[in-house]
Amino acid sequence: MSSTPSATLVLVATLTVQSLVAMALLTLPVVAPAVAGSLGISAAYVGLYIALAYAGAMTASLLAGGAVRRFGAIRSSQIGLLLCGTGVAVCTIESPVAMAIGAVLVGMGYGPITPASSHLLVKSTPAHRMSLVFSIKQTGVPLGGVLAGIIVPSLAEATSWQWAFLAVAAANLLCAMAIQPLCAALDADKDGKQRISVGNGLAGPLRLVFSHRSLTVLAAVSFLFSITQLSLTTYLVTFLHEDLGMGLIVAGFVLAIAQAAGVAGRLLWGYVADRYLGPSNMLAVLAILIALCGIATALLQYTDSMLLLIVVLSVFGSSAVGWNGVYLAEVARQAPKGQASMATGGTLAMTFLGVVIGPPLFGLVAGTFGSYSLAYATLIIPAGLCLWLLLRYRSAFVT
Repeated sequence: MSSTPSATLVLVATLTVQSLVAMALLTLPVVAPAVAGSLGISAAYVGLYIALAYAGAMTASLLAGGAVRRFGAIRSSQIGLLLCGTGVAVCTIESPVAMAIGAVLVGMGYGPITPASSHLLVKSTPAHRMSLVFSIKQTGVPLGGVLAGIIVPSLAEATSWQWAFLAVAAANLLCAMAIQPLCAALDADKDGKQRISVGNGLAGPLRLVFSHRSLTVLAAVSFLFSITQLSLTTYLVTFLHEDLGMGLIVAGFVLAIAQAAGVAGRLLWGYVADRYLGPSNMLAVLAILIALCGIATALLQYTDSMLLLIVVLSVFGSSAVGWNGVYLAEVARQAPKGQASMATGGTLAMTFLGVVIGPPLFGLVAGTFGSYSLAYATLIIPAGLCLWLLLRYRSAFVT
């Protein structure tokens, strides 16, 4: 493109990319019982799939700052899309080893997307609109969950889960081709001489984060929040299917409703943070909501009301999925000038670490006690720790 794309076009492009990689990440979890049946294993092992994916994402996010500077944010996003598409396609092979490899590839593709989009958005977004704009972009994550919840189970029912996976892979590859025209203008600031050292690439972003108190607190908060978010989205279909007896398609639609509430939540919380509460106070309120919803979800086994179930899971989705935009905007705001992508990569490494640890622990609790309901109740622990951190270190944030 000969001219610089508008801020709106950049936002739309980053939102679309975020949606498709999120859809790729959640493709297996939304049909976990069917996939587990084909492999002859427990659906609880989906936690290990997510852990492997986010281990790949954690590594990739740390290297993303250097990659964005060397190759450009759009080119880095294209590489991420290609890796996600390839990973989902590999997961069609009915083998635990192949699915483990596919999980890592999907994670390696997912990791660079947010640092790349932060690099693009921080240059075009006024400071007073940061939370809202970043929240709009981050609606791509729950939007991807909505797409996965609606499309993948239905396609799997109509054809097979393998064909559903291949459709998601194709969508990621098509998106990588579609954003190619943006490369010339938006990657004009790339530096081909930038070296990507694995050692410094992994350690540099973490040194940056842990040398600033506000970034350290945000990284810890994201670690705890991510445990609650991925425990909700990874196991919700399995919880509804096994504990509450729902069919997979209905359970997939309920997941889509919770994710759609996450879309609305990201927009609402971004607006409220910018206009009224401020980012740290907004995150504290969300920690309280998550704790309450974890307990309420555990009690859903004692009700036959579909309306009550949808209300509880919608509030849960809006809070447990809706925090990211406010958090990422605050990371970009607190980062030293010109280092938003590196700070984002460093804090996201802690976010992804929470995902690596959280869902397997959640699955362990559910498997040990034979109850996903009880496992959801335990989410009050990370939410409570999150609230304590935000209140204890609220003076660390530079306004």
